[in-house]
Amino acid sequence: MDAALERARKAFQVPGGAAAVVRGDQTLVLKGYGRRRADADDPVTVDTVFPLASCTKQFTTALLAVLVDDGALAWDDPVKTHLPAFKLSDPNANALLTVRDLVSHRTGLGGHDLLWYRAPWNLDHTLKQVPLLPLDYPFRGGYRYSSIPFMAAGRIAEGCGKEKWEKLVLERLCEPLEMKGVSFTTTQIPGTADRAHGHRRNKAGKIEKMAEYEMTEPNPSGSMNATARDLAAWLQFQVGEGVAPSGKRLVSTKALLETRTPQTIMRLDEAGKALFPETVQVSYAMGWVVNDYRGLKVVGHGGLIDGFRIQLTLVPDKDLGFAVLTNLHDTRMPMAVTNTLIDLYCDLPPKDWNAYYRKVEDDAAEARRNGLATRDKARDPDAKPALPLAAYAGEYTHPAYGTATVAFAGGKLGARYSSFRYPLEPYDHDAFRITDGFFADELAVFTVKDGAVTGLKLSGIEFQRK
Repeated sequence: MDAALERARKAFQVPGGAAAVVRGDQTLVLKGYGRRRADADDPVTVDTVFPLASCTKQFTTALLAVLVDDGALAWDDPVKTHLPAFKLSDPNANALLTVRDLVSHRTGLGGHDLLWYRAPWNLDHTLKQVPLLPLDYPFRGGYRYSSIPFMAAGRIAEGCGKEKWEKLVLERLCEPLEMKGVSFTTTQIPGTADRAHGHRRNKAGKIEKMAEYEMTEPNPSGSMNATARDLAAWLQFQVGEGVAPSGKRLVSTKALLETRTPQTIMRLDEAGKALFPETVQVSYAMGWVVNDYRGLKVVGHGGLIDGFRIQLTLVPDKDLGFAVLTNLHDTRMPMAVTNTLIDLYCDLPPKDWNAYYRKVEDDAAEARRNGLATRDKARDPDAKPALPLAAYAGEYTHPAYGTATVAFAGGKLGARYSSFRYPLEPYDHDAFRITDGFFADELAVFTVKDGAVTGLKLSGIEFQRK
């Protein structure tokens, strides 16, 4: 086990990580590996705090299951009954929208992550913008991952539970499970805590520290933090179908298993097939992904946030649970280790999952490089902007996203939206390359009509000139 984890850590160049393996009510493995930060010798331990990111969602749905047991709500209750202020842009969808829809990624709403990710406004503001967003696909007509409906589900839990979401999760789930390292924002993590630091691979392929994403508001879709020790208890609770390691039942088997029942088919496109090479079908449940793996039913979910990636996985028929935590951005090590552990503990033929997922990573990086090279080759480097740079400065608005501002100073253009800064340089006609920051190498494209700037496409958002 130690050798397998160390091989994976070195193969993916991950500074540090932690793992937990449970079978039934027993913890088989609980250990930290490597370092909390690449530039120091502080080791990762079983009490090192990692962000759970989107694995927070399964805590929200488990809380909803508790409230179902309480009789405070039902999965198919209309959302308008519990949260009338939350509306989609389609009135027909609003009439049918249920709690189940909110947590199974089938509302028709796209991702719209920039309405909450690193935003200076609060979640209530984010939820108020939803009616202004056209649906990306027909209601219940497909699958699209979106964190915003989980925020609405958290607000429903608050209304039904008569307390804040974070207090309900803490008191109804985490405290009975003795998950003592849990927090609901990064600012709640004690200054003395054994906290992992996030990293990324830079353009030169070197591992470097990544800026922390400080989440200051509890978010039912992704703000929790926990340790490997905490997650061992969480996995035992899940494997035990609602019973805590202490023997106390926290939620009925029926209500909890509903969160792990497939709700929405996830089509396996080429990218999906690369990530699930041993899988025939993948579905989203409620805070969990359900798929087959080499003849076994597997229930899992990943979490990705700045500098970190984790994976929580259950093999229900074998009473097994796995947690893999890493402090490297967008690494595929958690999936590689998880598959390796399933093979090991389920007596399946071994496969070099490190090599497989490293190739997935390398192929994706090469595709990005080739895409940029193709784009650069196709541009006209002599094509100048249609107008003087100062003419592009001003405010640009979107009904839901708000205002983006473009400024001209020191002979250069720069844009601002939310908490992001976009230094711009002329690229091809009225397209400008973003030279640094979160969106480096993407293009900001202005629309010019009849000698005037009328619009701006920035981070995929179509803004109109004020």
